[in-house]
Formats: sequence, C-alpha cells, structure tokens
Amino acid sequence: MQEVKLPRREREKLRHRRQMLAAALALFSEKGYHNVSMHEIAESAEFAIGTLYRFFANKEDLYRALMLEHAEKFHEALTKALETPDDEIEKLRHYVRVKGEVFGGNLSFVQLFLAESRGARVNIKARLDEEVRKGYDETLERLASVFKRGMTKKRFKRIGDPYALAVALDSVVNAFLLLSLEWPDRYPYPEDPDKVLDILFRGVLET
Repeated sequence: MQEVKLPRREREKLRHRRQMLAAALALFSEKGYHNVSMHEIAESAEFAIGTLYRFFANKEDLYRALMLEHAEKFHEALTKALETPDDEIEKLRHYVRVKGEVFGGNLSFVQLFLAESRGARVNIKARLDEEVRKGYDETLERLASVFKRGMTKKRFKRIGDPYALAVALDSVVNAFLLLSLEWPDRYPYPEDPDKVLDILFRGVLET
C-alpha cells in the first residue's frame, strides 16, 4: 500500500513541531522540566514565542505531547517485534532485543521521564497516564498471547497465567535496562537476549 504524501504546508508544520519537541527535550533533560520556560524553548528551536504557542497551549501541553510521542514510538517498535512470523521463543528474543534498542536510542527521553516521575511530578492531566498506560497494556497483552500460544503448542510449561508471565518478563527486562542506565560500564544491556530470557526459562535453582 502506497503511503499518502502530505501537502507541503502540512509537512512543514510537522517539521516545525518536531523541532520544537526536540528543543524542549534537550532543555528539559539538561535543566529539568520546572527550570525551563516556553521562551527558552522557542529561542532554542529558533521560533517566535507566538509560533510555539500556536502549536502548544502551554508548557504542560508541550510536555504531554513529548511523552505521548515517545510512548507511541516504544509501543510501535515492541508491537512490530511481537508480530514477527517467528516461533514463540524468537518473538520473545525480538522483544528483549528491540526494547533494549529503543531504550538505548532514546536515553534523553528515558532519563527525563525517570527524573520527573521519581521526583516532584509534573502536574500532567490524568488522561496522559491513561493513554500511555493503554499502549503499555496492549504490549503486555501481546506478550501474554505469545506465552499462551507457546503453552498451547507445548513450547512452554503451563506454570502460570500468561499475562502474569508477560509482566514478569517485562519487569526483568526493565531491571536490566535500569541497571545499564545506572552502571553502563559494569552492567551493559546484554547483546544476547537469552541472557535475559534464561532468568525466566532456567531460573536460579540447581536441579
């Protein structure tokens, strides 16, 4: 299916919006959300302040757009990883690998998100959390369906609820990602996804 090309004016608007969001992310990451003004963002993006306000009602609206855009990027990449035609184990390997790649390719956003969610939280509309959570839940459901199919095909043991297993694997992956963020030299994210998966597949008990 051929992609529809947007009119030039719409392409320009999208390009300007991306420039504004990129400038905001850079400033938020460097100085923190609360220490950045809309005027600073406009100046950094090389737009008049009035132009910035035509795109975003206020700083909270801009931050919300930034969060949703990156959350969607994560969601699309993980959905694609889980929809490959491979068998269930390969799908899980794709998931572990792609999540590491997306995380590593968006470190500024990840660090900003962690800083703002751990410390004094930005007063974002409740709907933001709902929209981000919706994409995350959809990813977990897809991951759970991989475990469910694997159980049906007797690739996996029936040792628990597929959704609980999906949450467990996602939590293990997140733990590795956060560890690599805090100590990148000592604990880099594994290139081999089986180093992550083996914690779930093999466990830690000697048999």
